[in-house]
Amino acid sequence: MPLPDPALASHGRTPMRARLFALCLLWLLPLAALAQAMPPGMGIEYIPISDGKRWSEEPGTIEVAEVFAYGCSHCDDFHPMLTAWKRRAGDDLRLRYVPAVWSTDDAYGRGYFAIEALGRVAELHPRLFDAVHREGSLPGRGASLQEMATFLVAQGLDPAQVRTALTSADTTAKMNAAKAFAVHAGVRGTPTLIINGKYRVQGASLEESLRIADALIAVERAAAR
Repeated sequence: MPLPDPALASHGRTPMRARLFALCLLWLLPLAALAQAMPPGMGIEYIPISDGKRWSEEPGTIEVAEVFAYGCSHCDDFHPMLTAWKRRAGDDLRLRYVPAVWSTDDAYGRGYFAIEALGRVAELHPRLFDAVHREGSLPGRGASLQEMATFLVAQGLDPAQVRTALTSADTTAKMNAAKAFAVHAGVRGTPTLIINGKYRVQGASLEESLRIADALIAVERAAAR
């Protein structure tokens, strides 16, 4: 598109098409900035989540939520990798675990929220993976609530507190919230990382998932400056 005639511009009579050209530039500049800010791989390595929300709000932090399942062998492999990655990921990062649950009766999801309520995630989250994948003290799928309670009590927790934590209204609310979170984010398998509620990571391998997460975290840090 040709530039406006300087003679006309100097007299304040800029042609209409020149004004449209300038308007197009105003629209294109933000789009170009967005394209430069986002890492490559959109639609393949990660998916933007429309109207996405974080699992938990904590201003000034970047959230990485892992949607996981105790019976998932990939989640079992991923847990030590994710733990090591978290140590180097930065003080502003918050790693949250969100069990993949499709029913409020799911004993594994209730087991996670019970140990969270009792302040024992750091110790017992990896122990639950061990129970399923190495010890066989919990089945890989279909565990009953009683089996989960028996396991948790065997770890030294108070039986009454375990029963309350497994069956409380708060745990039921978190089960429903976890299902809604995964459905809204379009989670199709485990483990899946969700960055700040905005992006669903789709790595071809566990290592790739962490690389993609690093790139998206860098975008979120830059946007927060």
